[in-house]
Amino acid sequence: MKTSAFLYPWDVVGDPQAPARIADLGVQQVTLASAYHSTRALTPRHPRHRIVTAGHASVLYPPSPERWAGRELRPYAAGPWAPTPDPYGEAAAALAAAGLEVHTWVVLAHNSRLGTEHPGTSVVNAYGDRYPWAPCIAQPATRAYLTELAAEAAVRPGAHGTELESLGWYGLAHLHAHDKIAGVGLGDAGQYLMSLCFCPVCAEGYGGLGLDADELSAAVRRALEPGWSTGSSDAGSSAIEKLLGAGTAAAVLQWRTRTARTLQEQAVAAVRAAAPSGFQVLLHADPAAHHCGANAGVDPEHILGVADGVVVPCTGGPSLLAPFAVHRTDRTVLAANLTVVSGMGGSPATLAQDAARAAGLGATELRLYHAGLASDADLTLVRAALS
Repeated sequence: MKTSAFLYPWDVVGDPQAPARIADLGVQQVTLASAYHSTRALTPRHPRHRIVTAGHASVLYPPSPERWAGRELRPYAAGPWAPTPDPYGEAAAALAAAGLEVHTWVVLAHNSRLGTEHPGTSVVNAYGDRYPWAPCIAQPATRAYLTELAAEAAVRPGAHGTELESLGWYGLAHLHAHDKIAGVGLGDAGQYLMSLCFCPVCAEGYGGLGLDADELSAAVRRALEPGWSTGSSDAGSSAIEKLLGAGTAAAVLQWRTRTARTLQEQAVAAVRAAAPSGFQVLLHADPAAHHCGANAGVDPEHILGVADGVVVPCTGGPSLLAPFAVHRTDRTVLAANLTVVSGMGGSPATLAQDAARAAGLGATELRLYHAGLASDADLTLVRAALS
């Protein structure tokens, strides 16, 4: 089974041993970040540093001045954490020289600096709070920016394909710096309701489906009120229908699903227009359409008709693969994403068994999160499993 390991460019640049070490794991591919959100990352084997702090979302290559000329929304260049002017390009070249196929890893609708500097682009919840880390994907300027970014960041020199993360709605769940939002257990339904957007564009969208945005936001607040007292909420789409009413819940989901679908279609089309023949386009995806975040909620049948396949979170078990497998063709990539960092909840010791379970549910490839963050002990277990 083809296997790819996630990496950041700073895992490779400045460490001449890194490409051979990754190839020695037994992977055939590396999924290398070319556009990424703010993070603080461990680099346990790098000869020059142990911690990299990326202060804001950025591209990890020199963006094209011509492409972004005259645009208010544009990608941010990497700050002092970038080891070179083109860390992606240098890392990709070194990995390819070690015999590894390189695909880009592109984070899209997740950008705190964008929302801070352009607050009107952000998701606005039912209480009027803005989420600067979550661009509203219904807004035309945001959609144009994300589509252009997808094409540029995905199609880097020498890349054989791309994996597009956060290509859909983002919401409350973010793992924001020093997050302190776990005091009330909102549950799946509460997370969704707290992630609904009420910016002017979304308000107009709800209106087009017969919903009054003010009445809807009041209904959302009423639905959430008991949870603030009890500290818990029901889970799943049936709970959302119970809280909002079936008709209202369906109309809201229709607006959000249509908005995400059309953005996904536009972004994938833009990537393919910029890419050479045979370039593979995958999305990080979740089969529950109401889910928000890095793994965008999608309709499995629709998304497999748009992209070449999906990358599905499987660290907690491979059950999310099944809805995609129903619609898989011989050409579809169904990649099971397994965390192999013990300190982040992964289980490298059971990688072989977990991979076998995923294959039994239709997985055709593996993704390992994350070879740069893992300890030597974790990587030893990965190497043994892949051998």
